[in-house]
Amino acid sequence: MEAPICLVQNWKGQLTLNPEAIRILEKISQPLVVVAIVGLYRTGKSYLMNRLAGQNHGFSLGSTVQSETKGIWMWCVPHPTKPTHTLVLLDTEGLGDIEKSTMEMTSEINMPGPVCLIENSDQQLVANQKALEILSAIKQPMVVVAIVGFYRTGKSYLMNKLAGKQKGFSLGSTVQSHTKGIWVWCVPHPQKPGHTLVLLDTEGLEDVEKGDNQNDCWIFALSVLLSSTFIYNSMGAINQQAMDQLHYVTELTDLIKSKSSPEQSAVDDSANFVSFFPTFVWALRDFSLELKFNENSITPDEYLECSLALRQGTDKKTKRFNEPRLCIRKFFPERKCFVFDRPAQTKQLAKLETVPEGELNVEFVEQVAEFTSYIFSSSGVKTLSGGITVNGPRLQNLVLTYVNAIRSGELPCMENAVLTLAQIENAASVQKAIEHYEKQMNQKVQLPTETLQELLDLHRPIESEAIEVFIKNSFKDVDQKFQKELGEQLVEKRDAFIKKNMDVSSARCSDFLEDIFGPLEEEVKQGTFSKPGGYYLFLQRKQDLEKKYNQTPGKGLQAEETLKKYFESKEAMMDTLLKMDQSLTEKEKQIEGERIRAEAAEAANRELKEMQKKHELMMEEKERSYQEHVKQLTEKMQQEREELMAEQQKVIAHKLQEQERLLKEGFQNESRKLHQEIEKIKSSKAPSACTIF
Repeated sequence: MEAPICLVQNWKGQLTLNPEAIRILEKISQPLVVVAIVGLYRTGKSYLMNRLAGQNHGFSLGSTVQSETKGIWMWCVPHPTKPTHTLVLLDTEGLGDIEKSTMEMTSEINMPGPVCLIENSDQQLVANQKALEILSAIKQPMVVVAIVGFYRTGKSYLMNKLAGKQKGFSLGSTVQSHTKGIWVWCVPHPQKPGHTLVLLDTEGLEDVEKGDNQNDCWIFALSVLLSSTFIYNSMGAINQQAMDQLHYVTELTDLIKSKSSPEQSAVDDSANFVSFFPTFVWALRDFSLELKFNENSITPDEYLECSLALRQGTDKKTKRFNEPRLCIRKFFPERKCFVFDRPAQTKQLAKLETVPEGELNVEFVEQVAEFTSYIFSSSGVKTLSGGITVNGPRLQNLVLTYVNAIRSGELPCMENAVLTLAQIENAASVQKAIEHYEKQMNQKVQLPTETLQELLDLHRPIESEAIEVFIKNSFKDVDQKFQKELGEQLVEKRDAFIKKNMDVSSARCSDFLEDIFGPLEEEVKQGTFSKPGGYYLFLQRKQDLEKKYNQTPGKGLQAEETLKKYFESKEAMMDTLLKMDQSLTEKEKQIEGERIRAEAAEAANRELKEMQKKHELMMEEKERSYQEHVKQLTEKMQQEREELMAEQQKVIAHKLQEQERLLKEGFQNESRKLHQEIEKIKSSKAPSACTIF
């Protein structure tokens, strides 16, 4: 097993066995050593299981507060120390995952039938707003399956079967093509809980009624760009006529760019197609040939590979023969072929969607079942460069970006599409992180705190969570532009809480002072202390009340500052009482004045030290915050680097396989070109430096 597979699915609180995983277990005859791990979500279970598998990647590692593993996942690997034994690793979803209910609430898909996604109107492609709104509401990962082929070849019938419906996509019963543009139907994935199966049905290529078929190329290219599995549907055998009709694949280099760099040649650019192109499935309808090669029975997949064999020669005819085959082999390393018998008698074909399955050709029914089973079990989630999973909002933006590029006369560019997505989502990620910070601070921080240190101690883990939220939801943050913005906003929010903390403390202290010292002020107004010895009597009362104030809890960090300002506001009153006290000599009054000034100087000195301490504390906090940003970004970049390397290794493996085949077929020149592409991929390096502020 190259990677883990879900064994027990947890779908809407219901546990179900995954048939594909059961089939894998049934094939293992060796004794099993079964190791299972259980624990709370986000505690590093998957990391340990990956190490037991001897891999860095495999079981999904959640990088946020969300649990990544749902249900029970299984990975069967050879036991490292017990020959002839199999080590079975079982990773489980995190216990106590607070996101489960949220995920379940957002998993409902209510789309009773297909909707036009991209209209082909007056030879202009236009994205349909209604379909875009439907996509934007689906937050689940998407498995996108597109079908392309000539009109009236039964594409829509297959797509209805994938939707699990008898009707849906329109089946034309005449020579007219019924589907115009690209239609979309989103249904819950029948085998992957929490995933959406997106079916894209396209208008028939080479429709005689269209006259001008310039948009056929764009329909073909868009289907390739948007899908994770691309089905090419044609009638009969794979012969030269079928290859000639598939000329669209040879034109992809003129229709699609992988990089936005203007200096990159079309040849260099097309070498990158393999990294993001979908799996290629060729569906051969009304297939009547016997699958044999050199008198030996072969599978449909082997038939496809035999049909993609090249011919030696440099003449124009040979070049025309080889070109589409080379393009399919180069751009679509993952290929699959299905053959379908004629489904029914001719008179029944006109109403195929109403014909009971029992009246259809038995072989055809079995072939359709095999086809749908493969699509359900093997079609992967649509991803972008860097392993970015496509959900509804991302697919919506891809459609808009590509269609707008075509309408403006430009080529759809994968890199530009990803960067456009990144701009939109990274801005939203900043807002999401800030909202998380504010919500958590408001919930967990009880103002006022007694010290600034106490507030910062509460702030730190929440800031770390906010950065984590951003890191999880952002991607392709060029020059860390959005992370810098997040850092600046977090500083603003933190400072706002610091100010609010001081304001709440000051207001509360002022209330305490009014309650405690109010009666004393009233006595001063009534002349209680305007008598010989009154000043010292006042001082005694003042000291008693000051002690009471200091012992009052819940004042917060502004207690001393607010008291100081209060006494400063009463200096004139105290000075008047001192001067009016006839029992004091001038010398005693002078000494008292010096004492008051000394107290004021001491208070000012304490205030200065407090300001210095606060400055040092804030500088330490700035450095700690910076290091937290760097730590989380570095971890993400390391993960992305490993994913990129894995992606590159997969591409290199495909190209090496193709290079070896070309050498065996005697095409040294084409093999040499592939070798150069491989070396270029190997020499490319992922970015390593990161600067936040």
